[in-house]
Amino acid sequence: MHVVIFSKIFKDQNKEVIQYLFDILAEEKINVSVDHSYFEQIANEIKFSSEVNVFNGYEDFIKKKVDIFFSLGGDGTFLSATTEVRDSGVPILGLNLGRLGFLASVESKYLKEAIVALKKGMFILDERTLLHLESNYPLFGELTFALNDCTILKRDTSSMVRINTYINGAFLNSYWADGLIIATPTGSTGYSLSCGGPIIFPNSENFVITPVAPHNLNVRPIIISDNAVISFEVEGRADTFLCTLDSRVESITSSHQLAIRKSDFRIKMVLLNNHSFMQTIREKLDWGRDVRN
Repeated sequence: MHVVIFSKIFKDQNKEVIQYLFDILAEEKINVSVDHSYFEQIANEIKFSSEVNVFNGYEDFIKKKVDIFFSLGGDGTFLSATTEVRDSGVPILGLNLGRLGFLASVESKYLKEAIVALKKGMFILDERTLLHLESNYPLFGELTFALNDCTILKRDTSSMVRINTYINGAFLNSYWADGLIIATPTGSTGYSLSCGGPIIFPNSENFVITPVAPHNLNVRPIIISDNAVISFEVEGRADTFLCTLDSRVESITSSHQLAIRKSDFRIKMVLLNNHSFMQTIREKLDWGRDVRN
């Protein structure tokens, strides 16, 4: 088995856990590569008991056979991992060093059990839909997809924006708001949820459109088929606005014409011990627990 370790920032507070991870991988005789940027950060911090190779990005998926891509961090790191994996088909396992962890679901205290389960093939793959952004002007380079959401937002403290929204070319609404979120089922537990959007099960084949602080209080989130194409025209007093794909952001103007559709590929998530979406939301949202005291 060949795994790649990916993370964004090395934190000294996580050194013990990271050392433990590499010790287990060496003990289980698993071939390891480390993302080149992260390797530079940990090379003088971690003691490697076996040979570790350097992984140089998306092109290396063609050169090397990779079985599992380890995302070491929180949900933000997992989202960054998708920009490395892209359409390679390599599954991602989220090892949680963050806080809430809807995507990075494996806690550090279960590292040993998780790696042994991986080696024995005791896991399932959960395929997640992504959205794809199209624009009349270039945006986001080659990374025009998102696992969680795409948002259109006002800049700084400027006045609200008007976002004229169409579904399959038919006019839906003009959203007067601080912004608009278009989320996948995976992203329904992220920014959309904090703005009052519903939780959607991963394989529901839907998108949710959630306004951010809408001016009209009768405007509510709506769920549509992910086979639809959602297009936008943005107006406002400011010259520029913000468009995001997951954690990536670019500036846009009213001359941008944007459209969102389902991506042509999916991301594969590794789930261990039959860990289900229902179990995740129960644990992360404290459902069924009396937390009043």
